[in-house]
Amino acid sequence: MTTIYLIRHGQAAAGFTSDPDPGLDQLGRSQAAKAADRLIQHGPLTLLSSPLKRAQETAAPLAARLAQSVGIESRVAEVPSTGLSLEARGPWLQKVMQGRWLEQSETLQQWQRDMATCLLECQEPTAIFTHFVAINAMVAFATGSPDVMVCRPNNGSITVFEILDGELRLIERGEDASTHVN
Repeated sequence: MTTIYLIRHGQAAAGFTSDPDPGLDQLGRSQAAKAADRLIQHGPLTLLSSPLKRAQETAAPLAARLAQSVGIESRVAEVPSTGLSLEARGPWLQKVMQGRWLEQSETLQQWQRDMATCLLECQEPTAIFTHFVAINAMVAFATGSPDVMVCRPNNGSITVFEILDGELRLIERGEDASTHVN
């Protein structure tokens, strides 16, 4: 059995429709530190992060405390919105989030499958710093839900999975957000 912790990045300094790769704001840095406080008790962990700044900056406090590096993993990056302007991303994402996985483009369905493969390849306890839609994709995958949006993970929240007998199983959903998708 392998435990996987998916951590939603801390609050970003800019939103999904205004900056393609923002870092964390002050609250986001505080959320990252709190996530590190909760994760440090789980002992040695492999650390992986989305290539985006806000995820890497969320991983940094835990990496510093464990005195280890963070692997960059493109399969846990933000939902792909290739070719869309920043302004078009918001309405597009709203439509995606209201739908079902089988209604999505092959690109998005492949993104979900690739991310699941990434998690299933983990051989030891792993903390993965990722994004709102990515966490939804894995909760849906693990629970067999057809819906794209199955949870509202808060910034800095930790969703726990286990790999048992080659299957990804949801153990605990992270704290829900009361704000908009970011």
